[in-house]
Amino acid sequence: MSKDSDQLEREETDRQYRSIFDAASDGLIISDLQKGIIVDANPAACAMHGYSREEFSGLQLAKLIHPDSQLLFNVNIKTFQVDGIFDTRPLHIRRDGSTFYAEWRGTAINYQSRLCLLGSIRDVNKRIQMEQNLHQIVETRAREQVTLLEISHTLAFTLELQPGLILDQLRNIIEYSHGGLFVLEGFTLIPLATRGIVEPEKPATIRIDLSNPENLAVLFNGHRPVRIANIWDDEPQAQFLRSLLIDEAAILLEGMRSWMWVPVEVRDRIIGGIGVAHKIQDYFTAHHAGLALSVAHQAAITMINAELYGQAQTLAVLEERQRLARNLHDAINQSLFSAGLIAEVLPRLWEKDQQEARRSLEDLRRLTRGAQAEMRALLAELRPSTLTDSNLGDLLHLLGNALSGRTNIPVTVTITGESSLPEDVKIVFYRVCQEALFNIAKHAKASKVEIILRQSETMLDLQIQDNGLGFDPLQKLSSGHYGMSIMRERTEDVGAALSVTSQLGQGSKVSIQWPISAKKESL
Repeated sequence: MSKDSDQLEREETDRQYRSIFDAASDGLIISDLQKGIIVDANPAACAMHGYSREEFSGLQLAKLIHPDSQLLFNVNIKTFQVDGIFDTRPLHIRRDGSTFYAEWRGTAINYQSRLCLLGSIRDVNKRIQMEQNLHQIVETRAREQVTLLEISHTLAFTLELQPGLILDQLRNIIEYSHGGLFVLEGFTLIPLATRGIVEPEKPATIRIDLSNPENLAVLFNGHRPVRIANIWDDEPQAQFLRSLLIDEAAILLEGMRSWMWVPVEVRDRIIGGIGVAHKIQDYFTAHHAGLALSVAHQAAITMINAELYGQAQTLAVLEERQRLARNLHDAINQSLFSAGLIAEVLPRLWEKDQQEARRSLEDLRRLTRGAQAEMRALLAELRPSTLTDSNLGDLLHLLGNALSGRTNIPVTVTITGESSLPEDVKIVFYRVCQEALFNIAKHAKASKVEIILRQSETMLDLQIQDNGLGFDPLQKLSSGHYGMSIMRERTEDVGAALSVTSQLGQGSKVSIQWPISAKKESL
């Protein structure tokens, strides 16, 4: 009687387990580890793979796993037999040949007197696709940020305006069919360069006449980008665009469907614009507009500096204008642009990897401090009295801080002694140090720089040395390389001696010495 009662109790327990097994929403598969076959499965697992329960039982477990995931799945099976842990996400194959990603959680059980794997399976195909899409978006954004930095770097070293280069750089991040860079002269837009269109015999004949301030205000849309999904529909902005692009300018719209316009401005002053068109309707997105606006800001700086460069040639002060434009581009603009990019991605990076985010915060601190130092140096350049009134040691510290902030190269500045120097000598020492540091940043690939100024009663001695690539002093340097002639001319003008020593792989040293006995001659 007791035996019958125990048997009934076991049968009732088995029915309860079976009821739970069959009702589970996740797929459950019991497989024989020795034979590699499915012993039992619940309805959810059968439906997940498109088999009936009868077809599923006795099926080889490997038949469910895609060949691309087979090796990893087998490795997990072997690991499971050793440590009892089974956690994997292989690609599964349904009966109809379609595939999906499944998440496995497994445990060992004794089933029908044999060791089996009880696997809980969940269809995670949508989650995997979302993760892959997110990863692709992150990779795309990262490539865009790198490209923007490259564009900034390319344009930063372009003092002469190359409008075609700006359009080519824009195309690296935004595909377009037609494009044009325009400069605003009065109420007329004149193309500096175009891409994608069949160039007319006389490109200069293309004019976009805005006629009045009202049209100018509508086109530049409060200094915000304008996107037109279909330039041929009756939407007001589309009609307005067609009313502007007439006569020779109508070529910009031929065969096109969508249009985007971004202003080129500096300090709220409109100097032109970039217009791009595409054959596909509603092609340009808000993200495209943001990228184009970033390039437009770089273009504006390039255009302004090109204008300054031309003025410098006219005024016969090309050397100083080149240096100021170079400092502005290489240091402040690049540092702030890079800092802006870091600040933009920092919130997302903080959520993903706080350690990497902290490193980015340190980069952000270095860039902003470097930009401040460069700005102080630039202001000193713009106010000549700052150079003449400041102590030479303070000026050298300023240059060292600016280089360190811009390039992350440690710069040690050592000042010994004191002396009252003529203004022209002080400026020459400052300029030579400035040129030497510029050469180090551009050519040396150094990891350490030292600036040493020794001032005694008889001699003023300045040394700038680095541990970079160095060069062969016997090999003739290319034209303009290292600014040798400029530095030598400056030092000779005040009676100082310049020497440059270097060896390949052992860095370089620039020395300038000025005898105090020459002080009276310089006064």
